[in-house]
Amino acid sequence: MPGGWEMSMMWMASPDPAMPGQTLGSAAWMFLPMWQAMMIAMMLPSSWPMLELYRRVAISSGERSPGLATVAVGAGYFGVWLAFGAMVFAAGFGVSAGAMHSAPVSRAMPLLAGAGLVLAGVFQLTPWKQACLRHCRSPLLFLGHAWRPGIPGAVRIGIVHGAYCAGCCWALMLIQAALGVMNLGVMTAVAAVIGIEKLWRRGPFLARVTGVAAVAGGVYLATASGLR
Repeated sequence: MPGGWEMSMMWMASPDPAMPGQTLGSAAWMFLPMWQAMMIAMMLPSSWPMLELYRRVAISSGERSPGLATVAVGAGYFGVWLAFGAMVFAAGFGVSAGAMHSAPVSRAMPLLAGAGLVLAGVFQLTPWKQACLRHCRSPLLFLGHAWRPGIPGAVRIGIVHGAYCAGCCWALMLIQAALGVMNLGVMTAVAAVIGIEKLWRRGPFLARVTGVAAVAGGVYLATASGLR
């Protein structure tokens, strides 16, 4: 594409049969299952301590079906990430469609990617990031406040925890989208950062380091694109 960037065929949905694309529905059908599989692979390791703690609490509290309730927590949690993926798809499809029909928009894509990295990096440095990260790093405290009995209560716990986790990790997902949303190397690196942020005692410090690196990378990308 103009501007020196490449676009995946998954975004090239179009009703025009002359274009080498697909319909919006088929593009979404291809993207969302891949996104959900990616989220499970990326987020399950860091969310497992909360799920295991929930299972133990469910057993000790006399929950009728602790295994099923734990699955319900996971369903609520990953349901949030599926909804997040739908928003990612809508944004990505909209930007890509604009780039396909407008050369100026296409040329601006590296600059927009750089701006996205800067935005993500700045969030990593904010108190909001640290507040969400504290929640994700303290599953026992979270369950103490959010506990509800039964399957509906388990789903609610998963949704609430997923919302906090999305609030904590959306900037890292934006970094992944800017660098390659389905790129295996980028996905692995982001998953590692997410896990270390949540599980390592110096995780909050890593969040700040990641923020500084994202800002620097975004400034470089935006500057380099302006020199072309």
